[in-house]
Amino acid sequence: MASSPETPVTRLLHEWQEGDSVAAEELFPAVAGELRRIAGSLFRNERGGHTLQPTAVVNEAFVRLLGLRSMEWRDRQHFYSFAATAMRRVLVDHARQRLAEKRGGEWVRTEIPHSLGSWTDPVDVLALEKALEELQSIDEGRYRLVLLRFYSGLKMDEIGELEGVSTRTVMRRWQVTKAWLRSFFESRRVDEPRS
Repeated sequence: MASSPETPVTRLLHEWQEGDSVAAEELFPAVAGELRRIAGSLFRNERGGHTLQPTAVVNEAFVRLLGLRSMEWRDRQHFYSFAATAMRRVLVDHARQRLAEKRGGEWVRTEIPHSLGSWTDPVDVLALEKALEELQSIDEGRYRLVLLRFYSGLKMDEIGELEGVSTRTVMRRWQVTKAWLRSFFESRRVDEPRS
């Protein structure tokens, strides 16, 4: 596939990698809107009354990304993919901390987005993380697909372009991945203790 022209964000990423401190200062304002959009999509799937705010998640994720200065950013999509993963880690770390504080108390629940399947019950955010860890150990490509689709909010054609495959191939992989996730959560629902 032909590479697209370098965007201003990609240029800033490359300049930042090369040690340009001005580019580092200009990067956050350049990416903040897209990071807030990603965070907003993550929070639409979270339980109500969340103690974290999307802005706090964006800020924490960006600080984590600044620690990856040695990372070789291919382009802005690559950066946003990592940003979405960093935001996911912030939410998971927060859920684990809340669980530890409650010493096994109430689940921290999240809604499974329509893009991942058709579940109606909330799912423990830590169970979602467990599913992703298991999926990663089974198939790195399908794991990356979930990250790109759910956490980065990319469309099928964007994922295909990023992965170097056709949109049709991405759609086939997505169907298999959704079926695996559905099976994973249905098996966990059977294992849940009844109240």
